[in-house]
Amino acid sequence: MIVRQVKAWATELGFDDCRIAVAKEASHADLFREWIGEGKHGEMAWLERTPERRCDPREVLPGCKSIICLALNYYPGSSPFPEGHGGGYRIARYAWNEDYHDLIEKRLREFDAKLQALGGIQRFYVDTGPVLERDFASDAGLGWNGKSTVQIHRHMGAWFFLAELLTTLDLTPDQPFGDHCGKCTACITACPTQAITAPRRVDARRCVSYLTIEHKGPIPEEFRVAMGDRIYGCDDCLDACPWNRFAVESREMTFHARTTVFEKRLRDFLALDDDGFRALFAKSPIKRIKRPRFLRNVCVALGNTGTREDLPALELAAADSDPLIAEHAAWAICQITGR
Repeated sequence: MIVRQVKAWATELGFDDCRIAVAKEASHADLFREWIGEGKHGEMAWLERTPERRCDPREVLPGCKSIICLALNYYPGSSPFPEGHGGGYRIARYAWNEDYHDLIEKRLREFDAKLQALGGIQRFYVDTGPVLERDFASDAGLGWNGKSTVQIHRHMGAWFFLAELLTTLDLTPDQPFGDHCGKCTACITACPTQAITAPRRVDARRCVSYLTIEHKGPIPEEFRVAMGDRIYGCDDCLDACPWNRFAVESREMTFHARTTVFEKRLRDFLALDDDGFRALFAKSPIKRIKRPRFLRNVCVALGNTGTREDLPALELAAADSDPLIAEHAAWAICQITGR
């Protein structure tokens, strides 16, 4: 009866799926510790902190008995560009508009209040807390962990956000759905930098999403050409997944493409000063990497795809006071003039 009420609330709050897992040590806790020990998390130092909390939700919330696992479809369609735009760059779909954390956290707060009325004590997270969320989502039957390590759902494919509420309520768990990747290795083949080193093994230091978002310094030259036209994140392993044939566009308009961003050509981004960058990407996840890293990525994309028409913008960028921008602009100029 309580589980039925919990799932009804999830639907009312706009989530696309809700399932329950038992609170215990995460099934891949040992692999996570091994991954950290090998340094494959790169500069994401927060993953090293208090691994016992990340591996067991009962260390995060004393008395935790259940994990309510939630999914929200964010698929915004196939192209973000206005009609007649030539395209020329790629941004991961989840970042086409507003930051999902703000939207989902508001709903989780409402969910928490409802569960408190049932006597539960909760901690809730969306991508930010010490929880190996995909393990618990898989335990609950909310999809399964694909060979790219991205969670896959039979109705939404790979285009959904995960969120969870740790709770002291003792809820009847759901059953796992099982692994349905079979012999498919499309995601592994699609990865432009071979970051998926084996099924369900990713070296973040090679991943374009990591390099364009989490990595703070210069992009290693060995990966610059492979980055192609990607300027924030990478969807290649998601795009390749055959389960995405079931995906439908999200009901949430805040996930659909922001026209003011995608009406721009690639070189137009180089004209942004700090204020212009903050205004253009207000409430966007892109805002958090700040102008220097974003323009670093733009310069690499121009180096890979640009023409002589882009050289004046790159020459101005090569004189930028920020050395990160200047160095990548100079590299891009060499790439274009050498073609």
